[in-house]
Amino acid sequence: MPERLESSPTSTPTARLSRRTVLKFAGASLTLLISPVGHAADSSLLAVRVWPAPDYTRVTLESARELRYTYLTVQNPERLVVDLEGVALDSVLQSLPSKVLEQDPYIRLVRAGQNRPGVVRVVFELKTQITPQVFTLQPVGDYGHRLVLDLYPAHPVDPLLALIEKSSPMEAAAGSESVDAGGQAPNLAVNEQPPAAKRHATQANRLYTIALDPGHGGEDPGAIGRRGSYEKNITLSIARRLKRKIDAEPNMRAVLTRDGDYFVPLYQRVARARRVQADLFVSIHADAFVRPEARGSSVFVLSERCATSSAARWLAQKENDADLIGGVNLAKQEGHLARTLLDLSQTATINDSLKLGRAVLGELGGINTLHKAEVEQANFAVLKAPDIPSVLVETAFISNPEEERRLNDNAYQDRMAEAILRGIKRYLEDNPGVTRTRVARAD
Repeated sequence: MPERLESSPTSTPTARLSRRTVLKFAGASLTLLISPVGHAADSSLLAVRVWPAPDYTRVTLESARELRYTYLTVQNPERLVVDLEGVALDSVLQSLPSKVLEQDPYIRLVRAGQNRPGVVRVVFELKTQITPQVFTLQPVGDYGHRLVLDLYPAHPVDPLLALIEKSSPMEAAAGSESVDAGGQAPNLAVNEQPPAAKRHATQANRLYTIALDPGHGGEDPGAIGRRGSYEKNITLSIARRLKRKIDAEPNMRAVLTRDGDYFVPLYQRVARARRVQADLFVSIHADAFVRPEARGSSVFVLSERCATSSAARWLAQKENDADLIGGVNLAKQEGHLARTLLDLSQTATINDSLKLGRAVLGELGGINTLHKAEVEQANFAVLKAPDIPSVLVETAFISNPEEERRLNDNAYQDRMAEAILRGIKRYLEDNPGVTRTRVARAD
């Protein structure tokens, strides 16, 4: 007999992703179906995706039409119950149990069944108490309607405490292997245990914390090269290499805003850097343009006013659109933006960002053509920490076939990470007294 649970109705759109994408993501369970509103026949699922991460697990259900659903949480044992109206119980749903990996931090298993005529019930059996965020996204880019289920732990990990106890906050929870959008494991080096922060502290009078931000992730692949390379995989690989190099320095440690293939909203990337009291913030990307001949490396910092060029303004808009593609619960985001992205005076921070940007750009010029010889400025949301010098590095153009090939080369990725590190070290050597400007926090 199917479970009988009462819930309040909610109307929501759904989502669609490619099936090979489902296979790619490191372990997961999903649930979705499409509801043809106003049609008698049940509709079939277009795509389902699961993105397990230490911070939360995201389940995305994609559809060509709007999906009607209700949901509720149940305790003892912990469960999330989702009722989908007007959808078919097809083979995709019936295969859900096999898609849940043992190492998923929050989902134990998923089961789906016909609850009553016209309604399929999907039950997530959970490993811990969660606080779900359930919201819908309108079609954007290659995606249709999406229903997003973000399963956050009721008691989230403190990232600063995790940094003390582990070499990275992301290592405080079990990770999972990333898989690229083609269903293949990306060529990413396995995380090595860097020297402990305690040993660093005994070797230097000043310990610098560097927040590394691999662009895009999860639902948001970023730019896609002609050979099928995903920006999100390349940026994560370079960031991991850079982290290992930074952690090997006696007076530095690095923290990743994401250490797997999952989506992190832009405001959370900024907030995570501030929560670990980062001294510097480096966001890593791989540029793209409509014409394949565009090439070279660039460095950007925040502008309080106008962008330094139309290209910089266009790029900032494109990067800021990541939240639309990756999927952000706007109702939750507004409060964070009000607290974290306040219109504070950032003149001193931007000046330090420019110094950092020039140091990094100078080193990048030794391994690659520079797209622009000067640091550019634009209104990048991810660079808006009011108290942390922040730069965005466009490593190369993934839309350029030659640079795409180089971006996938292990040796070149290593040289890119080494160049960024040299730039960071040069900045710190030239500014030995640099400290974060402390600002009042509203949270």
